[in-house]
Amino acid sequence: MNADEVVPDSDENRYIQARAKIRNRLKRVESGNLGNYRSVGEGVCELKVDYGSGYRVYFGQIGTTVILLLCGGDKSTQEQDINKAKEYWKDYEKRASTSK
Repeated sequence: MNADEVVPDSDENRYIQARAKIRNRLKRVESGNLGNYRSVGEGVCELKVDYGSGYRVYFGQIGTTVILLLCGGDKSTQEQDINKAKEYWKDYEKRASTSK
């Protein structure tokens, strides 16, 4: 904190703020407000968190009320994160279908 009681912009401070933004975004989803999201194909959707380097959270929807969080990342790893989320979703669907 400087003399004006302002916390300097640091990596740790940005990390804490990013986590809070993502957590708040997920709370809105929990209350039924998906907000800014899009399908990225194969049953996977992307929530956008408009903060910092453009955070993304990937999910699949089970029925009308359950959201399964798959993974997350930022704009710089978006393509890899989408592929990983699709892989996780396929694995979930495979396991869910064999357990019935």
